[in-house]
Amino acid sequence: MKPIPNITVLMPAYNAAKYIVAAIESVLEQSFINFELLIINDGSVDDTEMLIKNFGDERIKLINQSHQGLVAALNLGLLNAVAPLIARFDADDICYPQRLQQQFDFFQNNPDYVLIGSDVNYTDQAGEHLYGYANIGHTHDEICNRITTYCPFIHSSVMYKKNIALELGGYDVRAHSFEDYQLWIKFITKGKVYNTKTPLIKVRLNPESVTIDEKLRGKRFAELKKEMLFNSPVITVEQENELLEILQSQNFIRFKNYSYNILVAKKYLWNNYQPGKARNNVSKAIQFMPFQATSYGLWVLSFLPKYFVHRFYKKYKTIIN
Repeated sequence: MKPIPNITVLMPAYNAAKYIVAAIESVLEQSFINFELLIINDGSVDDTEMLIKNFGDERIKLINQSHQGLVAALNLGLLNAVAPLIARFDADDICYPQRLQQQFDFFQNNPDYVLIGSDVNYTDQAGEHLYGYANIGHTHDEICNRITTYCPFIHSSVMYKKNIALELGGYDVRAHSFEDYQLWIKFITKGKVYNTKTPLIKVRLNPESVTIDEKLRGKRFAELKKEMLFNSPVITVEQENELLEILQSQNFIRFKNYSYNILVAKKYLWNNYQPGKARNNVSKAIQFMPFQATSYGLWVLSFLPKYFVHRFYKKYKTIIN
């Protein structure tokens, strides 16, 4: 009899043909073997489904749904996951080989924990290293004390107890673009949480991703997000409609490419000082949206020595970032 898997790796996928083969391979090559890879194909119209089926690995479980979005895919995955532990993973990221083993061992040794994540390494869309990212908190107390300032977990790095996620109602379909952050706020009421300082995944930034530099979404987006996360017992129809209006106004390819290139340029200045590469990305951003002041500010900064760039960033990061 086939053993019940200890871990369900939950991977939503939408038009992920560019990257999904490498993502799946990184899961199948894990040192930990007793898992299922549950892929929710969210109505992809490219070769995503075919590439998944080409693997022919019995640990892969594919569910197709009509295109309903990330949150619907995640919640469908939670309902169909067999294992008691959920390892979230995105179809454009890469797992390091020891990821599942290290996180499984942590839960085995610390049964009072309900959610864990890790620091990560970021790459650009070609897979080239951008920078290493340290979460804002690692211990339970650090995370609880800082959770109102910034999301304390990288979504595709987390592993959590499925029963807790289901008890909390899964991901809220009204929390567009920060459904994970909202769920983590609820998780900390159910047990301890933790981030390892060892990076366990590589997160790929790319224009097709749902990840957008939120600083570019505008002041009202930030205000509304904070209100919905911390000040409202439930998300109202009015709040959701206003949020959707902002997101939909930016849901076009030029903005996504502009945002991607600006984000990468910032990382090549603040986190991994390579001004030439920063200018290259700024140039691309200007091609997509030529009348944005942020681009020209970053262009000027890219000609300054590292010392001055970092001093400027520390002093004015709330403006430039």
